[in-house]
Amino acid sequence: MPIIWIIFIAVAIASFAVQASLNSKFEKYSKIPVGLTGREVATKMLHDSGITDVRVISTPGKLTDHYNPIDKTINLSEGVYNSSSVAAAAVAAHECGHAVQHAHAYTPLKLRSSLVPVVSFASKWMQWLLLAGIIFVQSFPQLLLIGIILFATTTLFSFITLPVEIDASRRALAWLSNAGITNYSTQQPARDALKTAAYTYIIAALGSLASLIYYIMIFMGRRR
Repeated sequence: MPIIWIIFIAVAIASFAVQASLNSKFEKYSKIPVGLTGREVATKMLHDSGITDVRVISTPGKLTDHYNPIDKTINLSEGVYNSSSVAAAAVAAHECGHAVQHAHAYTPLKLRSSLVPVVSFASKWMQWLLLAGIIFVQSFPQLLLIGIILFATTTLFSFITLPVEIDASRRALAWLSNAGITNYSTQQPARDALKTAAYTYIIAALGSLASLIYYIMIFMGRRR
């Protein structure tokens, strides 16, 4: 079996395992109470950070939490917004970490934001170009090359996302401890939940890189 397929299988298994672990830990840590709801944690962290132009709102779904830098909103999923658990506090603080990054012009976040329009365009067309490029790789290899270039931008985006997510978790955990939201017994569950969430981004980046290498191999071997 070619090594690239072994990598694909390993990434798929790791992705499944990490997602299952994340769901399990979120469920477990959702039963450990802290004093504030996710909404209250987010509101307090924003206040403590001197950020007054970001709103905290609820969004449908599970683990759909995110910070939107365009309209400056902290979007907390239903299981986080009203929950007063350590899992909800960790997630809410993490998303606020992105708002703090935005306010402080954190360089990796600025770089990632600048790539959003490019990645949006690439995501719309690259699969069609890659498919057509593979079909016509002998007669019109330029199609595959264009697809590879577009795919490379999404892979780059995935890797730039890693320091952004890790830094947001670092800010969140430091604030949770300093603000007294977590204590000796709840800080470790908060850290564990965010660490497991970070693994999903790492696996996604590695999977994207493996796919990129695969397409490059097809392009390089077209004349064999």
